[in-house]
Amino acid sequence: MVIRYRRILSFLVCTFLWFGIAVSARPPLLAAQTTPAYVDPEIKAALNEISPRQIQSDIEKLVSFQTRATISAQDASSIREGRGIGAAREWIKGELERYSRECAGCLEVKTDSFTQPVSERVPTPVEITNVYGLLPGTNPEDAKRVVLVTGHYDSRNSDALDGKGFAPGANDDASGTAVSLECARVLSKLKFPATIVFLAVAGEEQGLYGSKHFAEFAKSQGWDIEAVLNNDIVGGDKSPGQDSQVIRVFSESIPDNPSEAQIRMIRNLGGENDSASRGLARYITQTAHIYGLAVSPRLEYRRDRYLRGGDHISFNQQSYPAVRLTEYRENFARQHQNVRTENGIEYGDLPNFVDFDYVANIARINAATLAALASAPGPPESVHLETKGLENDSTLGWNAPADGRAASYEVLWRATAAPDWEHSQHVTTATTATLPVSKDNVIFAVQAIDERGHRSLPIVPAPQR
Repeated sequence: MVIRYRRILSFLVCTFLWFGIAVSARPPLLAAQTTPAYVDPEIKAALNEISPRQIQSDIEKLVSFQTRATISAQDASSIREGRGIGAAREWIKGELERYSRECAGCLEVKTDSFTQPVSERVPTPVEITNVYGLLPGTNPEDAKRVVLVTGHYDSRNSDALDGKGFAPGANDDASGTAVSLECARVLSKLKFPATIVFLAVAGEEQGLYGSKHFAEFAKSQGWDIEAVLNNDIVGGDKSPGQDSQVIRVFSESIPDNPSEAQIRMIRNLGGENDSASRGLARYITQTAHIYGLAVSPRLEYRRDRYLRGGDHISFNQQSYPAVRLTEYRENFARQHQNVRTENGIEYGDLPNFVDFDYVANIARINAATLAALASAPGPPESVHLETKGLENDSTLGWNAPADGRAASYEVLWRATAAPDWEHSQHVTTATTATLPVSKDNVIFAVQAIDERGHRSLPIVPAPQR
């Protein structure tokens, strides 16, 4: 019996030794290890500066122009009188210029104007003007990367062709415009390696005309826009059924005008849930969690609300990652309505229905995301997953981002049916990793991390034979 046990033991030892030699001949498998999430104290302090009172003041000021309809007055007289979209435009521009003076000229305040021809909701040609403040990045290579926040400052009432009637637009979308302005006010006091753009567009209610023009302009200028955060109806309407602890984040799945090869790849890999915009949506949820913010982003697997649209779509159409943030429950009696009371129901988009604390929390989500991305290194490049052999281990490779600021990397993965990343593995300076996880069961991504811990957007790998 003793001899038999010795033979078994000898067999097991030889087997383990052989297995160890076989494993050592391959790239070493990574042991489970995760880098703790980094909370940047400067970003955290900036989030604390976001003010519900300032946001309330901005929204009430925008409402004071009586109407901001795209087809409303914008002549010199109406601007002096403080009525119409022209007066609103000049006020927004003036606020951005004021923030720039307070940071020693750090913001480049600009306008993007064009004439929109006659269309279904434009009875005569009208000038549309987008207003934006650009905070240039401090690192020459990173400054080419752009992150952008936007809201539309135009409004409407029951009649889209009414350019004179009262159209307060407090929630739709003075709230989104106030988010852009508050992010500009707070973040312009800091410096970031990458560039941030604080944008307010017009023409949304007429057909997304302002955002369409700006997105096409950015594309023509070769802007490398890494993220677009579109805030539209983020006022947290104070009515039954609202959830003041949730913000919906809408993102596209299949990109606009995909090639047959792209569609084939998406089908083969099950990648319909991993577009660049959806990756951005997940980054927003992660950032809100890292900074312990009061409102939780909720991923919505649609480009926008049911059969509706917003300004982020204009950026999607130019192949830019873009998402829409919108309150949990919209009150349609307070959107696109003349102000009135009928059968005890109050209609109209007035400031007293807006939850200013909620808008401030949404501004914090935006500011945290913008600052985190603008602080991070560029994402890893040429991320790929080896598929040349049939095996249950998975090997990924990538190139370091061009800015040279990546100190390490994180490999993320989740089950194919999971909504968000579930696991992570830290990788030091290497640009390859082999994990004991079957590629057939999960979705992978890789993100770059700088010396302080700022994380880039995760990039989903392409298959490589």
